[in-house]
Amino acid sequence: MKPRRPAPLHRRLVWWMLAYLALISLAVFSVGNYVHEHAEHSAWRALLNSELDSIVNHIEHEPHYRWQDSDTLRLFTVDDSGQVPASLRALHPGLHDGVMVNGRSSAVMVRDTRNQGRLALVLDINDFHELEQFATRWVLLAGVLMIIVTVVMASLGVSRLVRPLSSLAQRIDGLKPGVAGQRVTVDRRGSSELYVIADAVNDYLDRNERFVERERLFISTASHELRTPIAVITGAAELALDQPDLPARARQQMQRVHRTAQGVEQLIQLLLVLAREPARLAALGERIALDQLVPEIIEDHRHLMGDKEMRIEVDGLAQVDIFAPLGVVQAAIGNLLRNAIENSGRGTIHIQVSPAAVVTLQDPGHGMSPEEIAAVHARMARGDRNEQSGIGLELIAKLCDHLGWALQIEPCAPRGTRVILDLGASRPGSGGMTRS
Repeated sequence: MKPRRPAPLHRRLVWWMLAYLALISLAVFSVGNYVHEHAEHSAWRALLNSELDSIVNHIEHEPHYRWQDSDTLRLFTVDDSGQVPASLRALHPGLHDGVMVNGRSSAVMVRDTRNQGRLALVLDINDFHELEQFATRWVLLAGVLMIIVTVVMASLGVSRLVRPLSSLAQRIDGLKPGVAGQRVTVDRRGSSELYVIADAVNDYLDRNERFVERERLFISTASHELRTPIAVITGAAELALDQPDLPARARQQMQRVHRTAQGVEQLIQLLLVLAREPARLAALGERIALDQLVPEIIEDHRHLMGDKEMRIEVDGLAQVDIFAPLGVVQAAIGNLLRNAIENSGRGTIHIQVSPAAVVTLQDPGHGMSPEEIAAVHARMARGDRNEQSGIGLELIAKLCDHLGWALQIEPCAPRGTRVILDLGASRPGSGGMTRS
């Protein structure tokens, strides 16, 4: 399962800008509201204190003075009489904002006087509060519209700015392994930093192509140079084995030389395969009947069992053909069988070929723990060699990547190991390697 990719850069920038605008708007609104409330209280306090000072001064110096309530300003003497609204009786001296008096929002200044007792001057601010709420709604609406317009404009602007970067990322993502001559280009609207990235990627592609070509040339040259002496050794061994009077001990050694030479020849052929591009392997491919090839490979490897109490049992051989280099298929299946024999002391090795061109080998060996199997897969992914495994599972893994095959290793119960080699990509019509 592929890890989930993060969100695109332009979307992340827009979300960060939206969060920034939201925080700025919240801060501005909070500060504005605080300043407004503070200024409003200061205004009510100054107005009511000034008016209350005037009223108290008139009452103390003019015995016949009588206060007359207006539409917005009323004076109450706070006592236990029924004429005083209940909301005023519990108020302590000082300014009180938003007090409901007879169903109207009011600002109340309460003061204890020496002669008149506790007075409450009530200013009706209900109409002011309604106007204030109306203005607040419009301010909030304007703020929301400003955020929306800003986000839309920022999204369009950021998208235009990030588009060259996204285009470069898509071109880099579209690079295919093994394809020569690939280069990435920068959109004409791109910044100078994108040209630096593109130049670095193109330089890496150039160096990688030169390295791959040098490696392919070296492997191809070395392999071709080795094939001649190996052919001489194989021919000499076959000629010696044809002699009827060859001593038994010498025959045994010549058979060993012949098998070793064949193994080296297979290794050389595998190296040649890896030195070629997958598209050029079609010239080396041929139609192979796995139901006929597998028994031949088994017979070629029976001598490895020696005096072990072992046997090889074929559970099923489906009639299935593949199109691939014969030596590669022989080396891959043969190496897996060799490993199964060498890692088992006794018991039965089971081999099966399915109609989907999947070869399964199950050995009765000591088995591998999940940790050991994970280590083998990690070693195959790194391409590390194991000197005790013939051409090595790692080399087979490289062949699988090269030819589209799949190699899987899993433990068996109660013991043993099952190796699954999926050659389905080489079946005719599968979209793999076909004859050109």
